[in-house]
Amino acid sequence: MAKSKYREWLQEDNLLRIEGWARQGLTDEQIASNMGISTATFYNWRNKHVEILESLKKGKAPVDFEVENALYKRAVGFEYEEVETLYEEVNGEKKKKVKRIKRTALPDTSAIIFWLKNRKPEQWRKMNPTVENKLRAETEKLLKEAQSLETNDVGKVVFLNEDRIDD
Repeated sequence: MAKSKYREWLQEDNLLRIEGWARQGLTDEQIASNMGISTATFYNWRNKHVEILESLKKGKAPVDFEVENALYKRAVGFEYEEVETLYEEVNGEKKKKVKRIKRTALPDTSAIIFWLKNRKPEQWRKMNPTVENKLRAETEKLLKEAQSLETNDVGKVVFLNEDRIDD
């Protein structure tokens, strides 16, 4: 395919195509391929031309919301209804009977973990072992300091670095 010029992709109909590809869930690499350009060129155009960036955002936003909502439902659980159509023969006639069953999808542990790791990373993501060891050493040091309590001459405990006296 001949090299695409960015100006042609700034036209309204092509911006709509980019938006549509984003809405379909195509990756940036796939969109670049559809445009007939390299991924690097695509990123360059996206950064230089607000129209392209806005088309991508506009296309991706509804799909992102839909996926977020689905993940949330899986994480907290939800109720749904199963519908089954049965046919019974009554007095030689086939009668249609619709059976509705209310079911509950229990919360999904994997979805919960994924949600928490991404929404509260400081609490739920595993730490770098080096950082974790450093924090553990600091915590142990602070605990030892806290355990080295002084008692004053009337038998009350005084915590170091504090002005209060506890009974």
